[in-house]
Amino acid sequence: MKRVENLNVAQLRPLLPPAQLKRELPASERVNRTVSEAREAVRAVLRKREARLLAIVGPCSVHDAAAALEYAERLSALKARLEGHLLVIMRVYVDKPRTTVGWRGFVNDPDMDRSNDLERGLRRTRELFLKINELGLPVATEVLDPFLPQYLDDLIAWGAIGARTTESQTHRAMVSGLSMPVGFKNSTEGNVQVAVDAIAAASGPHTFLGIDEAGRAAAVFTTGNPDGHVILRGGRAGTNYDAASVAEAGERLRAAGLEPALIVDCSHHNSGYDHRRQALVWREVLAQRVAGNRDLVGLMLESNLKGGKQRIPENLSGLEYGVSVTDPCVGWETTAALLEEAHDALALAAEPELSAPR
Repeated sequence: MKRVENLNVAQLRPLLPPAQLKRELPASERVNRTVSEAREAVRAVLRKREARLLAIVGPCSVHDAAAALEYAERLSALKARLEGHLLVIMRVYVDKPRTTVGWRGFVNDPDMDRSNDLERGLRRTRELFLKINELGLPVATEVLDPFLPQYLDDLIAWGAIGARTTESQTHRAMVSGLSMPVGFKNSTEGNVQVAVDAIAAASGPHTFLGIDEAGRAAAVFTTGNPDGHVILRGGRAGTNYDAASVAEAGERLRAAGLEPALIVDCSHHNSGYDHRRQALVWREVLAQRVAGNRDLVGLMLESNLKGGKQRIPENLSGLEYGVSVTDPCVGWETTAALLEEAHDALALAAEPELSAPR
């Protein structure tokens, strides 16, 4: 009989089940507290019960665990000084979507040598997430592979669905079962309505094909995720962080009967992929928030130890430490200055409220 299946599959390599990885690399009580408290704080921000601004900052993608941990240690120290007005979460993206082809991220190819040792990637990613959470610093990541949450969901405080997958039924159903708040980006074209539709879809129950803790194929029945929100990242049609675009996005959410909660991504099309323009976007959005726009609940910054980006060389010894290998990032000094600036501006804006008669 002529073979008709798996014609383009070179190999099927079994993976350890999620439960085994979690047993080998368990979350401590401190990690559990970091995750659960951050999730509740984000929910309070989204529902306007908390006045702090969400600040999600970190590398476009992690490729060097040591550099990511150094960044986390710096950010953790800064977070402690700014938590009166900022809710700081580290962006730790490990699974990268590609427009065509390219390096798929730390979890898929941790050694950056095309060996695609996914089991090693899962272990190293979980180890890194644990270490960052142990610092008291919550982790944010893009959720791309539908099976990945079973391995890492207990370590993630905030999740994102990217511009390429916001319209995906698979990802909307997956989000309906995730335990953390999740932001949906507008499409690569700049369409915000698809993100609004995604929030509505993910808020309801779904049934889909997934895996259980033992790694077995399973029908997953969900109850719906009530903590979806929109991330404005611009698109091919242009930027969307200006006051008019922000107002329109808020109205789209209200028209759909949803709480208007918006995060602005200072990178991607909003900065024209020029990392030097991220500060301009940050300050413009901050000014809108200080002026009283409470629909703006957060900002996202692509940031690394050093500014710019680099190509992945054939000889990995040529990699420059602390520099992005995907989108260009702002350096640490700029990051710290922007966070301090945001904290001070929000503190100043809050002073009249604090001194007003009750």
